[in-house]
Amino acid sequence: MTAGQQLKAEIRGCRICADRFAATATAHEPRPVVWFRPSARILIAGQAPGARVHESGRPFTDPSGDRLRAWLGLSEAEFYDKDRVAVVPMAFCFPGYNGKKADLPPPAVCGRTWHTEVMAQLPQVRLRVLVGAHAQRYHLGVKGPVTALVQGWREHAPQVFPLPHPSWRNTGWLKKNPWFETELLPVLQAGVKELMQ
Repeated sequence: MTAGQQLKAEIRGCRICADRFAATATAHEPRPVVWFRPSARILIAGQAPGARVHESGRPFTDPSGDRLRAWLGLSEAEFYDKDRVAVVPMAFCFPGYNGKKADLPPPAVCGRTWHTEVMAQLPQVRLRVLVGAHAQRYHLGVKGPVTALVQGWREHAPQVFPLPHPSWRNTGWLKKNPWFETELLPVLQAGVKELMQ
């Protein structure tokens, strides 16, 4: 077993947050969703799996994933090609819902426990797509409003692209910020296409 395989097995067996998840409105068991290989050239750094991903065991198997794949210009088969695309959220498990059915934030203990080792297993990554505030804080080392970070995308391109979350809740944001689709996405898609060839 390689070091990478051993690490993935350890993450899949992680139960650090079992008590935390049992206390949520969903009262669910941990189910880490691990999706990376050392050969990946594109990193999708997200927040945490949602309820549908918790059920499927595959990242972004929901409407947010459909929108994200459209943003990237990737087919479903290309997106799930672990040899080329790694999906590493800030927490590997669904954090659960609060009493109002809203997603809880990714537990910071997950990132502290696993991310340094995971990133060390991804030496070929040439493009990082940072989806949402939690991933942007970790990978850019800065705090700030998501809109401001995404508006400043040119400071990080072509190696890094901060994106809003592709949730339906951000449809209004997309309408207010048409530059995202007309200026940022074509550059992102060109970089993705080059690395996928």
